Amino acid sequence: MPDSRMSAEILEQPEILRRILDEGWGEILSAARALREDGFRSVIIAARGTSDNAALYAKYLFEVSLGIPVALASPSAFTLYESRMGLGGVLVIGISQSGESKDVLETIRRSAELGATTLTITNDETSSMAEVAGTHLFLRAGEEQSVAATKTYTAELLVLYLLVSALRGEDSLGDEVRRLPEISKRVTGVGWQGVERYRYAEYMVATSRGYNLSTAEEASLKLMETTYIMSQAFSAADLRHGPIAMIGLDFPVIVIAPPGKAQLNLGSLVDDLKQRGAEFVAITDDISILEKASGKFEVPVQCPEELSPIIYAVPIQLFAENLARLKGLNPDNPRGLSKVTETW
Repeated sequence: MPDSRMSAEILEQPEILRRILDEGWGEILSAARALREDGFRSVIIAARGTSDNAALYAKYLFEVSLGIPVALASPSAFTLYESRMGLGGVLVIGISQSGESKDVLETIRRSAELGATTLTITNDETSSMAEVAGTHLFLRAGEEQSVAATKTYTAELLVLYLLVSALRGEDSLGDEVRRLPEISKRVTGVGWQGVERYRYAEYMVATSRGYNLSTAEEASLKLMETTYIMSQAFSAADLRHGPIAMIGLDFPVIVIAPPGKAQLNLGSLVDDLKQRGAEFVAITDDISILEKASGKFEVPVQCPEELSPIIYAVPIQLFAENLARLKGLNPDNPRGLSKVTETW
């Protein structure tokens, strides 16, 4: 089977991250200054699919870095139930690769009518969401042809990180952020070990914690849409609160364990999984975790925990693409899906 478009777009990510840093930072700084002048006390983020996982990452960024509470929107509150929430003093953010998701678009439009400050993040400067929002941020990811979003996802993560940094008052890019394109390129060059073991898998669990709960959610989504494996993501803490009972001998679990505060907790979870006889896939730089894994991706670099979802998204994209091809599937065209999904 020839290389997929999904694979090619995964490899484009280092250059796209560089483009955002070089061309988008000034735009983000200007947007942040205007948002600070308007003032807001809380945030609501509306998104669907992969963009919803980016929204989950943003929730941690706003709450940890800025101390501002964030809710993930229920678009149907606006579209089906015509809610009239009081949204004065609220920043409502819409995230969409295409900018044409109808229920997210309607959430932004109605939120502005109800007194919110609105901002959208899309990969199309002429999209409906770009036109309806008070402020728009452009992803600069280029056309994404594969149905499974890869480069637009990490672009969303970086734009959200930069937005929060600018809102925090930073006016220049630090060395750790500037190194992201280089780090991402190194990660795209690392190969998986043991992917073929899961060729006939029918179900999986993905787990992480904190900032990378978004990565676990994205791992499950990518597996479901490209390999048709039934997958569900859990916080490592939530997994212990009941769902771990289903995990027994040879049950496959993806563990995403970047450096940071969550890693120690995930190392303890790995020991529990091994005692239960689980088969687990590790994405980490931690040798002690990798040694216990059946499938593994050794991340060759370290970065701050709050930036790690941008880097740790790449291995899960590669895993899904590789596994789809092993199953004889085309990861670019999942059955029954299109690039723009219209819901209301």
